[in-house]
Amino acid sequence: MTIDTPPDRLAADPRSKFHDAAAFERGIGIRFNGEEKHNVEEYCVSEGWVRLPVGRSLDRRGNAMTMKFNGTVEPYFLDIQADTESDAG
Repeated sequence: MTIDTPPDRLAADPRSKFHDAAAFERGIGIRFNGEEKHNVEEYCVSEGWVRLPVGRSLDRRGNAMTMKFNGTVEPYFLDIQADTESDAG
């Protein structure tokens, strides 16, 4: 049985407690305020925010510097979107 709704909160950093490798294997797409985003480092649907990298700056651990942006977050699994597109065509 596969779950068709992505997690409420997900982080790209494997050290985070919100990282879910199984979700990343399926592929996650993010729509933020109606616009596709491909550089989301972390998101939370219930709180309505995403973390996006800013510039090329790195923190002291070598990770991208991020900023939190508030708005409407709509995550989806890429494999489900591909299935619905192939059914429609």
